[in-house]
Amino acid sequence: MVSDNKNKKNTSDKMMVNEYTHLTSTQSFHKLFNWIEETAYDVYLILNESGELIYATKSIESLLGYSQYEIKGVYLKNLLNEEEANLLERKFNKQTNKKQSFKINIRHKNERYIWCEGIIGREFDYRGDLYFLCTLKDISEKKEVEEMMIRSEKMSIAGQLAAGVAHEIRNPLTAIKGFLQLLQAGISKKEEYYKIMIDEIEKMESITSEMLFISKPLTDHQQQESVTQMVDDILILLRAQAKLKDVELVFQESKESFIYCDKSQVKQVLLNIIKNAIEAMDTPGKIQIDHMTTENYVKINITDEGQGIPEEIIHKLDEPFFTTKENGTGLGLMITKQILKQHNAIMKISQNNHKGSTFQLRFFK
Repeated sequence: MVSDNKNKKNTSDKMMVNEYTHLTSTQSFHKLFNWIEETAYDVYLILNESGELIYATKSIESLLGYSQYEIKGVYLKNLLNEEEANLLERKFNKQTNKKQSFKINIRHKNERYIWCEGIIGREFDYRGDLYFLCTLKDISEKKEVEEMMIRSEKMSIAGQLAAGVAHEIRNPLTAIKGFLQLLQAGISKKEEYYKIMIDEIEKMESITSEMLFISKPLTDHQQQESVTQMVDDILILLRAQAKLKDVELVFQESKESFIYCDKSQVKQVLLNIIKNAIEAMDTPGKIQIDHMTTENYVKINITDEGQGIPEEIIHKLDEPFFTTKENGTGLGLMITKQILKQHNAIMKISQNNHKGSTFQLRFFK
């Protein structure tokens, strides 16, 4: 009986292969294939298990300057820098049939780089050989617009934080001035005063370095980063603004969590969300930040004690230019969502039982 079932399955598989072969040899299939070749703006690629290009649509020439025949036999990783080649290789090595999206810089024939986004998926042919199907789309202009929006939002945030930062720097300066006057008067215990002054100077350095970070362009360098360190860096900058509103920032540290990310981009996300939480607090209270690692993702919670976000507008928060602030740009959370998407992460927003909202970030492994 088992043998009969096996024979039936083999016969069925052969019939499917023959049917596919017949279909691909028909005139209508060739017309459809030629139509795709002539009209497709995006690039469609087929790669073998080693990442070697065995087929590309004609649109490859418009995107990268290579003809279909020049690109055949080229390894895709050879058109990328080392960092992005490793990133794409991790997508290749995913032992799942789930399609993976990515954004990479690909080298054009004339040596300039083109920003592209795409999707890659694994497929097996009837012989069981593994292939990768991949799409590429030019997003250079989109990337430029995104970077311009991010720079604009960064400068807006820098301006909003300026008053708090100035206040935070003035205190150490006042202390240093006082100790210098004491030293000038010839007081003893000089070594003790020197140490205090150095501590105050280091405090100012940490604040100004984080302020400078805001004005710098975002990088695209991903590696394993400490969640604790990134949160600490942002709190250095935001504690000044929190003090002005009588808000306490509480970082509930636990077992260390690490995420594979671009540190400057994730710090931008944390800055946007915690700053928004501070601004949402009309009365004294606290904002709690905690993190933990689960089997599938690293979770970061930011919980405030503000008025909370009405359910009817939660879904609108990532829309461009939508804002509940009088002087807001409406770009902060939209940019946050874009960065999270690039890092295979999501944000969940929920109302707390008593008051305030919780923003939960999940970075999937």
